[in-house]
Amino acid sequence: MILWAVVLPGNAQVSFTSAINLALQNSPRVKIAENDVQRAQAALAVTKDIFIPSVLAAGGVGYSHGITLTVPTIFTVNAQSLVFSPSQRFYIRSAQMDLRAALLTLADTREQVEEDTVITYLSLDRAQDTVAALKEEYGFASKLVSIAQDRLHAGVENELDLKKSRRAAVQTELNELQAEDSLRFLQERLGDLIGLPGNGLKTVADSIPSPPSIDASRVSYNLHRPDTPIVLSAEANAEAKQQRASGDSHYTWMPQVTFSAQYGRVSPVNNVSQFYNLNGNYNTAFAGIQIQLPLLDKVRSAAARESIADASRAAHQLQVLQDEQRENRLKLQHSIVELVTKSELAELDQGIAQDELKTITIGLKSGSGGRSMTPEDEQNAHIRERQRYLDLLDAKLEVFKANVSMLRQTGQFGAWLQSLTQAPPIISGTQNARPE
Repeated sequence: MILWAVVLPGNAQVSFTSAINLALQNSPRVKIAENDVQRAQAALAVTKDIFIPSVLAAGGVGYSHGITLTVPTIFTVNAQSLVFSPSQRFYIRSAQMDLRAALLTLADTREQVEEDTVITYLSLDRAQDTVAALKEEYGFASKLVSIAQDRLHAGVENELDLKKSRRAAVQTELNELQAEDSLRFLQERLGDLIGLPGNGLKTVADSIPSPPSIDASRVSYNLHRPDTPIVLSAEANAEAKQQRASGDSHYTWMPQVTFSAQYGRVSPVNNVSQFYNLNGNYNTAFAGIQIQLPLLDKVRSAAARESIADASRAAHQLQVLQDEQRENRLKLQHSIVELVTKSELAELDQGIAQDELKTITIGLKSGSGGRSMTPEDEQNAHIRERQRYLDLLDAKLEVFKANVSMLRQTGQFGAWLQSLTQAPPIISGTQNARPE
């Protein structure tokens, strides 16, 4: 997918899918996980390359007097490698499992970054709507104060009613200031995630997909889905430590076979021929294998006990993660049902508030109704409608976030994001048109 951007200071927009892609590209957490994978790959290569002879060449010349304890050489070439070791097989398997754990941790980290970006993007979009709605509500509250002042001057209302109206307006103003602070924080947060300046960063409402469809009545089915990447990574890590413990335990009384070879050129300047019968041959070479049988090694025995304890701890940690995963899925199962119900209730409340507003507006224009409608009634109806609208925004956001969490817990998050990649990315500097 090709990302294009025209970022204008203080008025930049980024689409939903583009934000996710940019976050993956720029996330330090993803880069750290990728470094861990590279390190695990190198560690696996080390366990295998030990069977490839390492070659070392060395040379030098110097003065000697009398017979030398070792034959002086001009230069030597040494080669050495491991041929057979029961422990090394376990170390190779351990390194392979470490690599698998690193790959799974990378997958989980990518999902964490994607989920953080999704939640932050949705929260920012909701914050934009909230600020706009609170500005409208403050306008209605200000009109209500003006009406109360006029009615006070006319002797229709008392000072208490005016104070109540002013308090409602000040409370709305405070809510607006808090919403703007939250908006700026979310802009900076999203900017940090995607690697763009956060100042003035805005969402593209049309790019946000519909919430993932999760049937609340069948959520229990999802509880039996495969483990999450972080749990699978812990499982691989536990297996790696178990293999390492087995390798440390199979050192004593187990034969080890090594290969070694050497070639050297005997020094002709140290009068070696006076003490050794070289027969004019200054070349020396050796190649062979060596078999070792460790009989007693307290250091290795202590290291084996340490590895066994480490493997046992990893196994217990895996059990903890599996229990937490099961608990999280159960909590989400119940919370989704409740949040969906709250969202339906908020939608009904907002619909009722809209209908009441329409009724009052029509009554004011026509002068009909069971009692006379006043401009004060109209402003109060506007305020109630905006408050119910804010409640609806909160409820829908919570449902969306719970569904995203459930997708992650059940291993479907990646597939859902993949289904969204067909949409073209949008990063522009144009003003975002907010839906009514």
